[in-house]
Amino acid sequence: MNSGIQSIFNTRSVVGNLIIINVLCFLAIMVFGTTQYGGYALNVKLGLHLPGSDYFRPWQILTHMFMHGSFFHLLFNMYALWLFGQSLEQVWGSKRFLIYYMVCGLGAAVIFVLTRYWELSSMGLAAEVIMNHPQNFAVGASGAVFGLLLGYGMLFPNTQLMMLFIPFPIKAKYFVMFYAAAELFMGVNNNPGDNVAHFAHLGGMLFGIILIKLWGKNRNNFY
Repeated sequence: MNSGIQSIFNTRSVVGNLIIINVLCFLAIMVFGTTQYGGYALNVKLGLHLPGSDYFRPWQILTHMFMHGSFFHLLFNMYALWLFGQSLEQVWGSKRFLIYYMVCGLGAAVIFVLTRYWELSSMGLAAEVIMNHPQNFAVGASGAVFGLLLGYGMLFPNTQLMMLFIPFPIKAKYFVMFYAAAELFMGVNNNPGDNVAHFAHLGGMLFGIILIKLWGKNRNNFY
């Protein structure tokens, strides 16, 4: 068993435990289904609905980070969590890494809610119908993962990355800039067929940079 696989199953690793939890949650989604209406399917019950929606529950602010809409959604997020999270956890330690991960995920949720309300504000009466639709919710660890990408780019800016969809090595800082610009473009473009919460991804990066800057100003405060 190589060191990368060992790190995933190391119970002392926050990255490994997060991957295990996300995989178990996805298996639970597969068992209980994702298409039932009325709040019975796990994705509907635990995904993040807008506050004010008939389907909103307070626990969704946290639980949506462990729900995923498809196998490839899960695979991409867990691959990025493993790829970038290991180095950050080694530098920061487990407690600080977990705090950073959760702050980025929750920050992404805040930005998702604010931007979604802004989008609905111009829809008049249709906004209430859309907000109360059981499939109008957000799921996934992407916000937290984008925070990890931002953190990696700030701590290891000149590290050369070889990504599956980029056929040449690229420095981490440029990869972060490219991805942030792409998310901003797609978020502003707001393609009707695009169901990805691009501004939530940017929210994870925003809260990540804020937290890193706060930590940097007070180096004696570990948390």
